[in-house]
Amino acid sequence: MNEKKRQFVNFGFYKVSPQWRSLSAQEREKGKQEFIEVIEEYAKQMIILPYTLVGIRGDCDFMLWKIGYNLKDFTEMQAHLFSTGMGPFLETPYYYLAMTRRSIYLDPVNPSHDEDRTRIIPGKKKFLFVYPFIKTREWYALPKEKRQEMMTEHIIAGNRYPSVKLNTTYSYGLDDQEFVVAFETDNPEDFLDLVMELRDSQASRYTKQDTPTFTCLSGNIRETLNSLMTNREKASLRG
Repeated sequence: MNEKKRQFVNFGFYKVSPQWRSLSAQEREKGKQEFIEVIEEYAKQMIILPYTLVGIRGDCDFMLWKIGYNLKDFTEMQAHLFSTGMGPFLETPYYYLAMTRRSIYLDPVNPSHDEDRTRIIPGKKKFLFVYPFIKTREWYALPKEKRQEMMTEHIIAGNRYPSVKLNTTYSYGLDDQEFVVAFETDNPEDFLDLVMELRDSQASRYTKQDTPTFTCLSGNIRETLNSLMTNREKASLRG
């Protein structure tokens, strides 16, 4: 297939164990600084975007969205993160791997969009909504023309919400899900309305699974790790 070089995409969700908070402030700060240094080093060769989920979900605290061209970089980076002072206190309850590729469906509104699918350029919006996605076997048994018709309905609905940017990545054979979709926006109410509208579409009948769903709040790596702190600790940092 003649297309631009594809990217590997990883969504790594982390949960900090309660034992982490029993450490002294100095130990935690040392562990966080080591963690940050690993992120900064690997950010030279891939895109790494941190998000907090503290107060949003109970089963994970933060997420690292990683986009690169070398799968080995993900493995090495994760090993280095686990070797930091934070490492022994981290669990990864969700970890999704995918790749970019051109869609087989045409965009009737923005035909040039098809050329952008092999490369993700994050818009760095305030919110990111992420979920794995699986279609039913019946979907794949439909004629391609029928699927295109239903996807056109989907695409037209999405274009009614220009504040929401969709990033579709593919996991066939790489992970348990078939897709991982990530929506960027500054307006969560627009995303909510978009998803409600898509529930009425024909294609939604062929959704087998689209959970869990994650609401992620953007920040730099220091801000993201500081979201794990108590208000008293944050106040002490501000002096």
